[in-house]
Amino acid sequence: MFALRLLSIGLLIALSTIFHVLPLLLVAMFKVLLPLPALRRASDPLLTGLAASWIGFNGWMWDRLTDTRLQVQGDGALAPDGHYLVLANHQSWVDILVLQKVFNRRIPLLRFFLKRQLIWVPLLGLAWWALDFPFMGRYTKQQIARNPALAGRDIAATRRACEKFREIPVAIMNFVEGTRFTPAKHARQQSPYRHLLKPKSGGVAFVLDAMGDGLHAILDVTIAYPAGRPSMVDLIGNRIPEVRVSIRQRPIPAELAGGNYQEDRAFRARFQQWMNAVWAEKDADLESLLHGDGSNTGNSRMRPADVATGSSA
Repeated sequence: MFALRLLSIGLLIALSTIFHVLPLLLVAMFKVLLPLPALRRASDPLLTGLAASWIGFNGWMWDRLTDTRLQVQGDGALAPDGHYLVLANHQSWVDILVLQKVFNRRIPLLRFFLKRQLIWVPLLGLAWWALDFPFMGRYTKQQIARNPALAGRDIAATRRACEKFREIPVAIMNFVEGTRFTPAKHARQQSPYRHLLKPKSGGVAFVLDAMGDGLHAILDVTIAYPAGRPSMVDLIGNRIPEVRVSIRQRPIPAELAGGNYQEDRAFRARFQQWMNAVWAEKDADLESLLHGDGSNTGNSRMRPADVATGSSA
């Protein structure tokens, strides 16, 4: 029965993806052929609407085909036409579905910085390209040592993406740890945080610098799985009893919005100090979400998400 469940839900996901992505690509090709930037921008709501519909279907399957409880706090006063930088901890690929379910149609479409190789993912890679997801090289220190010119490419790509994002409602997503949390990575880093890897401040600093006053707020999201870090198979197989999410809406510190992170050592130190303080608070939030009722985190009491149904598996 478990294998049949995985197969049937996997087929639904595949059919929904084809149903939404093919018209999205047709609109994208039409957009490329339009002669004026204003006309090209006019097609953006249709593209994002198709993406929101696909995300909405995934959310419908979550509600109808799993018993996973999704509890969210601190999610008031969100604007679907806002400009946000969204920061989150990262433990599983399930995190992405959680974020999409919590925020779909409540803030602008979440756009992730993706590894350049992901553009070759069948259908989805082209969909991400059509939706203006930025693709990054993410070069290793060894690659940059061999070719120093690579160091500035991702910064330039970030600036190009952010210039485009200034013109549209946007929610820029950043998993600040840079990779999914595992106990092995945590030990290897000797992370000072109980539940988190060390934050990587550079990407956040580049976005704040490039967007300037084009961002309204930071949405600081903490995701907790009280039953343990899950896989996508666990979600599809109805093996996740509960997901808890805390959202803190933070103002953008004016003194950190326009500095030169790369070349100004004093600014870089101040930025890292601020990021570390945010991460320490997130670590405490995560502890509360995992082992309490979450009532001491975020800006409001824990409540079931409006879109969630079901009971513990």
